[in-house]
Amino acid sequence: MSLQPPPPENPVAAHHDEARHLLAVGAGLRGALELLMTQFNVLQTRSQVLLTVSTLALTITGFSGPRIAESGDFPRVAMAVGLVFVLASMLLILGGSLRIRWVTQFRAPAGGGDEALVAQIVCHRDRKTRLFFVELCLLLAGLAAYVAAVVAYFLFGVGA
Repeated sequence: MSLQPPPPENPVAAHHDEARHLLAVGAGLRGALELLMTQFNVLQTRSQVLLTVSTLALTITGFSGPRIAESGDFPRVAMAVGLVFVLASMLLILGGSLRIRWVTQFRAPAGGGDEALVAQIVCHRDRKTRLFFVELCLLLAGLAAYVAAVVAYFLFGVGA
């Protein structure tokens, strides 16, 4: 069984510009890669925070959810919508931001040098960053719906 290398990224001019800058600031390939690994670490850490918040929301729902859902149609629907968004965020986090692709798996395209290699990694980082933003938006939408359900419960109680 042989492992296939991941497909190459498709960097654009902005990725190449940043690659040149990283190579200059990092004083070569090694420094540029260290800077990029630090940036991937930031994304990883922030994704773990989102996952923790999502887990807390689901856990709290296990305790208070049934009581809030019994209080009326709006809290029930808002809580269900919130849970769907939180779960969607969690699934995207697990399959997206937290999915690992090692920096050593990247290869410069034929005829490309350090800049082409770093540009591919920058392209991958930017895609992960955009994905993180989507995950964050889904989580925020879910939490907003969940909070709306809780507020309705507090304001109107049973039979809202």
